[in-house]
Parts: sequence; structure tokens; C-alpha cells
Amino acid sequence: MGSDSENEKSVKEKKKLMAVSPIAKPLAGKKISKRVLKLVRRAAEAKCLKRGVKEVVKSVRRGHKGLCVIAGNISPIDVITHVPILLEEADIPYIYVPSKEDLAVAGATKRPTCCVLVMTKPNKGELAQEVQEKLQAEYNQVVADVKELTASLF
Repeated sequence: MGSDSENEKSVKEKKKLMAVSPIAKPLAGKKISKRVLKLVRRAAEAKCLKRGVKEVVKSVRRGHKGLCVIAGNISPIDVITHVPILLEEADIPYIYVPSKEDLAVAGATKRPTCCVLVMTKPNKGELAQEVQEKLQAEYNQVVADVKELTASLF
């Protein structure tokens, strides 16, 4: 019985990867994807997250910094094709994850999300020192992984 559920999981993973757009580079592997989604979940709890293309673009244009996580299975892809260019101009690291549904679950929202911007500080109010340090440490680790993945790609 255990092998059936593992087999179903691998089939679901393959379907997710089949739906990924060809422009989704750098695409996070399983390990980095899990780490990125964990960071998104933490940021959502700390209210340091911007969800959706409109909010992310607005934040980037206002000069906010962070890590952008983009879903790789967006259809039509034209919705997000301008985002990586905008992020590169603003010198903000970004990474693609295979599923918009997983990104939505991690971002604590019910609707599938195209992209999120993880910031280390909330726009309003302050975080507890302990929460701030934990979020910052995890953020730094993920950004280092993303930069390493991007460097190996280009």
C-alpha cells in the first residue's frame, strides 16, 4: 500500500513538471523548492509578503527589495513575462517553483498565485526580534541558494 501512495505522488510531481512553462528558468528543484515554500509560509505569517503580479510590480517600482518567487505553470505565460525583466533591472533575485497551487498554499491564500515577493521587513509595524532574526536567517540561506542556482545556469 505504501508504494501506491508513493507512486501517486511521483505521478503528481511529473504532471506538475509537465505543466511548467519553457521560460521558467531558474526552476527550483525539489529540495530548494521545499525551502523556498517554507520561507514563503514564514513570511506570510509575519505579514512580509506581497501576493500577485500587480502587488509585486507595484512594490518593485516603489523600491522594495526581497526575493520573488514565481509559479512556473502559469497559463497564459504572457501574464508574467515582464516580471523577470523588471526584477533583473531592480537587482532582485527570483526563482520559479513548479506549481501555482503550492505557492498559494504556502502564501496562506485560497486562490492560485502567480508570484509573491518575500520581504524581510513588514510595511506596517514591527516584528518581534526573534521572529525577525529567524526570517532574516532563512531568507539569507534561500537567497544564497537561488544565486548559486542562477550562477550555474548562466
